Parts: sequence; C-alpha cells; structure tokens
Amino acid sequence: MGTWDIGPFDNDTAADFSYRVDESPAEKKAEVLRASFREVIETGEEYLDADLAVEAIASAALVAAQCPGGEPVTTSYGPKNPLPDLPPELRPEAVAALDRILAEPSELLELWEESDGEEWKTGVRNLRAVLTTT
Repeated sequence: MGTWDIGPFDNDTAADFSYRVDESPAEKKAEVLRASFREVIETGEEYLDADLAVEAIASAALVAAQCPGGEPVTTSYGPKNPLPDLPPELRPEAVAALDRILAEPSELLELWEESDGEEWKTGVRNLRAVLTTT
C-alpha cells in the first residue's frame, strides 16, 4: 500500500476506492459505502486486512462530510463527483467499522503503530466523533 499521509484518502487503496464510488450510479453510492463498513464489521475477531480498513475509513470520511461539523472531502484523491445525500443510518455502521479498525487484530492499526500511530488514531477518532454528533 502506497501511503503518503494520515488522511482518509492519502493512500493508493483509498484513491482506487474513490474511483469505484464515482463509477457507481447515484442510487447505489450509499450501498458501496455500506458494503465497506460491513466487510470490516463482519471480520469480528478475525484478522482485519489493511485494504478493507482503508476503504471503510474513506467511506466514513464521506459519510462524516455530510454530518454537522464534518469536513468536506476536498482532496484530489477522493471522489470527483458529488455524492447524493446519504442516509443517516450509515453513521452507526461507520462508527462500528472505525471501532473495529482500532481494535486488534488489525493490520492497518499495526502498520500505523510502527510510525505515526497516535496521530493517525487521533484522526480516526475525530472522524468517529463527527459521526456520533447529532
């Protein structure tokens, strides 16, 4: 995985995921995001692959961008096309996915703990906080 910073779209996997979001019809975009959350959540206590985690974090950033206090996704590596209004039901799924990513065994967590782990974890926790704000 090529990673150049700690943001949700600052890696090759998330940039590729953005393309998949863009290519989905407007009425299917929420389901693309939901699928990324479910793949992470369904790992349970099994080892969580970094690529699945990265896609879920990118999805969470897209959902959070539509929440009060959420930051818009403005990076050139994010989706190029605007997303329709996303259903609020995605928020708890995003939170559950982020919680799973921050729990062992998680490849992405392990990789970040080898470098800027605390700064990255703070970013993920900030995303989570936006998603839980009503």
